[in-house]
Amino acid sequence: MSKMIMMKTVAPALLAAAMFAAGASMAEAGWKRSGGGTGPHGGSWSSSGSGSCAGGTCSSNQAFVGPNGGVTTRNGSTTCSGGTCSSNATVTGPRGNTAKRSGSISRY
Repeated sequence: MSKMIMMKTVAPALLAAAMFAAGASMAEAGWKRSGGGTGPHGGSWSSSGSGSCAGGTCSSNQAFVGPNGGVTTRNGSTTCSGGTCSSNATVTGPRGNTAKRSGSISRY
């Protein structure tokens, strides 16, 4: 499970950081998304997220509501400076357990 959380939390933030470092501009006004669906056993789920970038730092927050009403959240940020981008995120599960993830990527 930790590998899955790592991929879902750190990888998107590092991708955003890499794009940012490479010169891809992101609107300072930010972004929002939402979605949902029905699982194979008829349970529904929903998700939402938002984020923004300014001054070399991008921040994002997401929430996922599962079919039983449990909520999982992710809050994170990525900062780029001098060719290195560092990412930190906290994931909080429906029972209040937290996982913290961090990582960095550098240009050659």
